Amino acid sequence: MAQPTNSAVHVDAALTNISVAFLQGADKFVAGKVFPNVPVAKQSDRYFVFDRGDFNRDEAQIRAPGTESAGGGYDLDNTPTYFANVYAFHHDVPDQVRANADPAVDVERAAAEYATHKMLIQREKLWATNFFTTAKWTNEETGVASSPSSGETIQWSDQTSGDPIGDMRSAITTVEESTGFTPNKLVISKGVMDALVDHPDIVDRVKYATSTSANPAMVNEQTLAALFGLEQVLVMRGIENTAAQGATNSHSFIGGKNALLTYAAPSPSLMTPTGGYQFSWTGFMGQTNAFGFATKRFYMDQLESTRVEAQAAYDMKLVSADLGYFFKDIIA
Repeated sequence: MAQPTNSAVHVDAALTNISVAFLQGADKFVAGKVFPNVPVAKQSDRYFVFDRGDFNRDEAQIRAPGTESAGGGYDLDNTPTYFANVYAFHHDVPDQVRANADPAVDVERAAAEYATHKMLIQREKLWATNFFTTAKWTNEETGVASSPSSGETIQWSDQTSGDPIGDMRSAITTVEESTGFTPNKLVISKGVMDALVDHPDIVDRVKYATSTSANPAMVNEQTLAALFGLEQVLVMRGIENTAAQGATNSHSFIGGKNALLTYAAPSPSLMTPTGGYQFSWTGFMGQTNAFGFATKRFYMDQLESTRVEAQAAYDMKLVSADLGYFFKDIIA
């Protein structure tokens, strides 16, 4: 295979900045907004997991004069590891396209944004695979249309029998009682958001809120967070076309019909419990941005094109299964 000869392969700082800005501003994707991002210098390493029971046990005792205080410690599991795989996607800008483009069209900027969008879809799907599915979290319920048994609840799309407020209150209490940490984030699919917006129990809680023509009382992410007592509600609006190129398009929301309640630490720390982490290999290709994201630009002589290539290296790890409560198929 012919190798690039017209210019050296290099990381383009300007295009990388464009990609990072696009990455941070993509409001339809939640993968980078739920759990803390941990910049790491190495592609693989170990991280620590603490036994929550050691922190919640009552072991302090009365200290008599001239005696030692009661003491203790905690078990430390240093076997978990991460490995930051490298993900990449490129888009070629042919010389003929560049020559025919209007002056106002920045074809390489567009190529960087296109490649970054592909990376966002991949990252969102990986996040869903690691966190937004069954058999991951200690606490899990499945939505059903009627007659719920153990581990089931009436779907929130049922505006008569569904009880999203009660289910959320119960889930928050369950996680808090077993861990000592109060869940602070709720991640829901677009379909679940639509069901909650129209649910009469929720509408009834906000309809008497102070409203003006400029800012009417309405159900949105902020009002849901306030209603449930959470810091943030995130809606997965990212979509994916699962059809091959040239076939009939088949679009669907990546989030399906699910919801995840979790505790996410405000910032990464060795001694701070959290539901999950994203480990971003910032040492990859000398990158300094927190995402370990790099965009390269180089000329392909054999194609008479400029290749714009986006890539990043990261891993997503579920750290504490007890700090999550997953609702599967919570809408019809």
